[in-house]
Amino acid sequence: MQSEVKKAMKEMRDKEATGDVPGDVLKLLGEDGLRITTQLISSICETGEWLKDFTEVTMIALKKKPDITKCSDNYT
Repeated sequence: MQSEVKKAMKEMRDKEATGDVPGDVLKLLGEDGLRITTQLISSICETGEWLKDFTEVTMIALKKKPDITKCSDNYT
């Protein structure tokens, strides 16, 4: 399974989002990240159960600023 995950990670384009994680971030994880990602995918495939963190979304609403004509008024 690790070879398939490694191949998929190599084929991802930079800045290509996989869910919430850009492909270039997955590539930067290195061998340890590859091993952990492979273990996670294997666990999901074997049990058929997703981790709670992968099935829930947390959103935080930001209030709009009234005057955004100056750069300092924008959210960063």
